[in-house]
Amino acid sequence: QEEKLWHAMKITAYVLGTGLLIFTALANGFSWYVQNMWDTLGRFCQTRWLEFYYLFEGDEWKIYLLGAGLVPSLAFWCFNGVLMVADVTGKPAFITRYRIQLGKNDPVDTKKLRQAIYVALFNQFFISLPMLVPMFSVMKWWGNTFSKELPTFRWFLVELSVFTLIEEILFYYTHRLVHLPLLYKHIHKKHHEWTAPIGVVSIYAHPAEHILSNTLPVMAGPMIMGSHIISITAWFSLALITTSISHCGYHLPFLPSPEFHDFHHLKFNQCYGVLGVLDYLHGTDTVFRKAKAYERHKVLLSLTPLSESIPEAPKRAE
Repeated sequence: QEEKLWHAMKITAYVLGTGLLIFTALANGFSWYVQNMWDTLGRFCQTRWLEFYYLFEGDEWKIYLLGAGLVPSLAFWCFNGVLMVADVTGKPAFITRYRIQLGKNDPVDTKKLRQAIYVALFNQFFISLPMLVPMFSVMKWWGNTFSKELPTFRWFLVELSVFTLIEEILFYYTHRLVHLPLLYKHIHKKHHEWTAPIGVVSIYAHPAEHILSNTLPVMAGPMIMGSHIISITAWFSLALITTSISHCGYHLPFLPSPEFHDFHHLKFNQCYGVLGVLDYLHGTDTVFRKAKAYERHKVLLSLTPLSESIPEAPKRAE
């Protein structure tokens, strides 16, 4: 029995040892490959950045306006341009079949849409753009926003986590603030004219709200971290596109779920935040969690609309 036990232990040690060696070799090979690809991509980005930097002769103001102003705005309007075509024409069906609130904005009221576009453009040119001026001074004070050396991708991921956390906190509480009856009546009600929102409505707001809830929560992170202009460009573009997705009215495949914020526009007193963490802690998502929208609040990994795979419960006969 002892001999059999010893034999079994030797076989086990051999199998485990061999497996460990193979796993270590594969892990080292994979990590070497990833690191090599990472370094190659980093060198490519660094070279392109220096070319761009010298193209503008190191003029930090021009680089800043392009990176913090023009590129995010183009990302916003290009993305929403596609959505607005679907909103107005009902085509392509690949987009419109994923409508969240069925029968709403089908098609969108063009008069309301024009008004939303005018307000969005006003907020961008006369609110957001002037706010970049004091931000520029803050970034200059930090001294590394226009560095010739790009931040590492690992550091950008750290920054992105901090930006997201700061935005969640500031947006949640400022958003709840403008839902107080007096502020809602005179400020936030404008944004809630759209109970079934579309993408461009993400910045359709009273100027005071656009400063307090839309712009400051996004700008605060880079100003606190003293971020590089490339990080600022990526973050501003990402923030504008994700808020457009949250308002777009379509639960499209492989994109973040917009169900959470769409439910806020439908019910008004639920789902104030971005990630939902503070809503959970403050209990401002209790109705949402009992709704079909909560079951659909996930990344759609198939081409079947969630309104079909998770349909609303049939209404009871009166």
